[in-house]
Amino acid sequence: MKHLFYSLLLIFLCSCGKEKIIQLPEISHSKISTINDVSAAYLFYDENNPSNIELNRKNLISTTNWLVNIDKRLTLKQVIPEIIFLQDKKRHAEMHKNENAKNYFTCNDTSIKNLGFIEFTDVVYHQKNSNAYINNKKESANQLINIRVHTLDSTFVSFISKDTSFTHTSNQKELLKHLETNLNRSENAIIVPEFEASLSFQDYITYKSLLSQINFKNVTIAHDEFVFN
Repeated sequence: MKHLFYSLLLIFLCSCGKEKIIQLPEISHSKISTINDVSAAYLFYDENNPSNIELNRKNLISTTNWLVNIDKRLTLKQVIPEIIFLQDKKRHAEMHKNENAKNYFTCNDTSIKNLGFIEFTDVVYHQKNSNAYINNKKESANQLINIRVHTLDSTFVSFISKDTSFTHTSNQKELLKHLETNLNRSENAIIVPEFEASLSFQDYITYKSLLSQINFKNVTIAHDEFVFN
């Protein structure tokens, strides 16, 4: 399939003829607005049973770019196992593999009133906290920044080096300012994102979009992301 266009509410018609609706997460800007050669997967929210989740991946083609359409009302606890499942299917495909094919979350970009996309091809999700990872990394990294998101208004930003560490409380509006103020400009830094499992997919995408705006020369964002209970 070539370039696709969606509306704010992505409508998927099941083979049985029953209409289902996905409310896409919203972002205020996106770096990616056009993708060619795609196939799609859908994770549905059930209004009658919010604890339920339904994955439809029948139309996925392993050699294409994957658009993963997730209802913004679902929680990370619900969607992360399904995302990991999809990633593993593509990474471990033995036939008809395309190393250049990527994975994207589909979003509604309010700035252009059309679709925007956030790539997650190389993200490795861990369903645990980041403590062991950080302890292992801090001996070799000059500076680690652990961004631990509980809610949009409750975020802890820890600046960790071999000898010292300190933590700021923050929110989505203050995060970039805290980073710019407290980064050690003379050293390379790695940001380690961490999200509470009860966070909605909308709030997760809000932070993913925010992190994509970081443009400091000495800062990279780890491919490892942690989801904790």
